[in-house]
Amino acid sequence: MAERSTPALAAGIDTFTYPGDAAPVLDGVGLSLAAGTLTAVLGGSGSGKSTLGRLLAGWLVPGTGGTLSGFLDLGGTRLRFTGGAADPRIDPAIWGRRVGFVPQDAAAALSTVRATVAEEFAFGLENAGVERAAMEEAVRRTASQTGLAHLLDKDPATLSGGQLRRLAIGSAVISGPAVLVMDEPLASLDRSGAENLADLVRNLVTAGTAVVVLSQRADDLLLDADTWLLLEGGTVALSGTPAGVSAAGVLEAAGVVCARPSAGSNGLPPGCAAPVSGPAALELRDVSFAYGRRQRRAWVTSVPEAAAAPVLDGLSLSVGAGEIVAVTGANGAGKSTLLRHLNGLLQPTAGLVLVNGRNIGGQPAGRVSGEVGLLFQQPRDQLFERTVEREVRFGLDRQHRRTAAPGRATDHHHGAATDAAVRQALDAVGLEHLAGRHPAELPASQQRLLALATVLARRPAVLALDEPTVALDGHGLATLDRVVRGAAAEGTAVVLVTHDLDYARSIAHRTVHLDSGRLLTAG
Repeated sequence: MAERSTPALAAGIDTFTYPGDAAPVLDGVGLSLAAGTLTAVLGGSGSGKSTLGRLLAGWLVPGTGGTLSGFLDLGGTRLRFTGGAADPRIDPAIWGRRVGFVPQDAAAALSTVRATVAEEFAFGLENAGVERAAMEEAVRRTASQTGLAHLLDKDPATLSGGQLRRLAIGSAVISGPAVLVMDEPLASLDRSGAENLADLVRNLVTAGTAVVVLSQRADDLLLDADTWLLLEGGTVALSGTPAGVSAAGVLEAAGVVCARPSAGSNGLPPGCAAPVSGPAALELRDVSFAYGRRQRRAWVTSVPEAAAAPVLDGLSLSVGAGEIVAVTGANGAGKSTLLRHLNGLLQPTAGLVLVNGRNIGGQPAGRVSGEVGLLFQQPRDQLFERTVEREVRFGLDRQHRRTAAPGRATDHHHGAATDAAVRQALDAVGLEHLAGRHPAELPASQQRLLALATVLARRPAVLALDEPTVALDGHGLATLDRVVRGAAAEGTAVVLVTHDLDYARSIAHRTVHLDSGRLLTAG
């Protein structure tokens, strides 16, 4: 691809330090993004990728967001920063017209005030005063590129995690920015979504867009990149072509996820023991479920409103104690909906859900949570306490209050047992040294492991994991693998929803595929 004398975006970051921190999170990071190029910034959790991405996109403003020493250059206009009061000020709105951004938490990129996917796509165009006919054409084109054409009338709040990410990507590219920065864009995407994204990136690069992908995974999409830049500890450890960086053999040590081993020939991954024999710890019998219909408010009327259809349709599943079952399926197939039935967050419209032979229908989810631990797809949905230690302790205290006999003096014994359970859970996920930290200060990989620790601490009979590999670097994946195998070895039934087929094959005793509301044996 032809190089241009003036980069679309460049940065020379001597240091960047968050307010209150003694050490910089970025130190000696430089990059220049030419029009029509693809750049991959790789690194493990906590390496500084997301901070770099937010600086490039104007989402993290020097001054109020932290102290920057160095420069940012957008299309030839260079802003120099020394950390002083005279530093230039970035207007995020103006910067955002030139640089599209998809954060790791895709929902953070959406307006939250639009009632349909079509309106969300059009939000930025409306604010820019784009003529209606051109806006409608842009919405249809972007919906097609992101595989969301059939969902234009849907409320964004009802989308799956993968569909929400597609919406955020489409909203970032619809106005045609000169630069597109995406943080973990493949997270939660099924195979179709990943293929759509790869096609979209290739088309954008061909059309002259400078695309930057921040990732913990050396995915197929990034093999076509012009440059790989490896971050480690906030500094550039290595940069060069994909072949050159790969040949150095340092990616996995830096926490970057590479290829996973294939499954064993007998259907069980190497080192994965057969499940513990015994009665079903979890059973779903002819479960059906449909969401209630929402009021339609879309301004785009070209897509007719479809009749409500069941998300789960006579679905049955039995999971034995110590068995690991992986559930795969396309974005929007109902995988997260299925998991929410396991602990009573959702109640089936027909059929039964049994845990250790007991029907949990009609019981409060809080009561069922002692038996079924659910790891949500987004850690933010279950992290709310002031410290890591308090986060894990919260569920144990609630569980004790539900089970303690009235008037029984067990506080001392409970306190000692709870302390031990908290330490054990944090040690299992490698976060014991961070017990006093605020969860919001942790990188995404450690936030997911903390959410897992809150579930593990209660020692549930059933462990339900929704996209557990998302945001995990190589070290985090090794921890997850060890925890899941250990729980199964102790007799816990594990159900995990994932788009990572390699991971499913490497750890599950069997894999089932959710399609049209029913479970099929995966091939």
